[in-house]
Amino acid sequence: MTLLKFNKINVESYKPGKSRLSRLKNVIKLSANESALGVSPKVGKEINKKINFSKYPDSKSNNLRLSISKKFNCEFAKIICGAGSDEIIQIICQLFLKRKDEVIVPQYSFLMYRIYSKIVGAKVLYAKENNFKISVSEILNKVSKKTKIVFLANPNNPTGTYLKKNELLELRKKLRSNILLVVDDAYDEYMKKKDYASGLKLFKKNENVIILRTFSKIYGLASLRIGWGYGPKKIIDAMNIIKPPFNVNMVAQVAAVAALKDKSFINKSVKHNLIWANKIKKFLNKLNIITNEVTANFLLLNFSKCKHSANYVKKRLENNGIILRSMQTYKINN
Repeated sequence: MTLLKFNKINVESYKPGKSRLSRLKNVIKLSANESALGVSPKVGKEINKKINFSKYPDSKSNNLRLSISKKFNCEFAKIICGAGSDEIIQIICQLFLKRKDEVIVPQYSFLMYRIYSKIVGAKVLYAKENNFKISVSEILNKVSKKTKIVFLANPNNPTGTYLKKNELLELRKKLRSNILLVVDDAYDEYMKKKDYASGLKLFKKNENVIILRTFSKIYGLASLRIGWGYGPKKIIDAMNIIKPPFNVNMVAQVAAVAALKDKSFINKSVKHNLIWANKIKKFLNKLNIITNEVTANFLLLNFSKCKHSANYVKKRLENNGIILRSMQTYKINN
């Protein structure tokens, strides 16, 4: 019997944060940067009113795209919706990359940038970070004739550090015009620093930048897998050609529209995060546990000056029903 043959892919699989503990039923899960307050109560009401489960969803997510364009004052035709922003990353890699092309990512960054790049055969180069902060100069030093895309999140996941407005503008200015810059704004709503500006605000009219956004964080819709991208119309048109049909289910579309409209709940979630993140940071500092500034809904904990190791604390917390995320996947020790 002849066995089917398939391409061997030398790519690490994405390893999500732990979500369950076998010994305990009631746990506090802090391993996936999910919304502490959950989702707007208006979302459930809209889903109950509008969903016909026997019908296919709108393949172009037109109502959602219209809501996005109104809320963020951006062009309807330049928006693409996906089953999570990671699907948008996948489509970008399929559209732009071929074997032996090069992609640059920060040393510590969202794993899906490298995973999807490698799946299509591209080579991923890692730009060193300075004290867990993305370095514009290190990214530029990695650029070669083969460079096609630079991926980065701002604020960065998992470090929580960020590039200032002028640094992000400098990066785009110094990159060749034929290198695509992809800026992931996943944690934008949490940012309150005066020297910060979102990718969407800075590059709304650029012809060589794509912005990523998600409904998994501040909007609390992680389980529905919904995100969107914004970029030049000619690129978005090309992405729509290879986008799977009906990729965003109707529940996700209706929920996202309702979530966008509930400004008071979004403000409440942002305020809640800011208060508690600062309280936790202050407490951790007393224990000599170093953390990043409050820029998102997570903190990176550095135990280098603490009497206990990161692994020891992680296990002790899990024994008490609290799940954190190990940074070993990112090759960040202790």
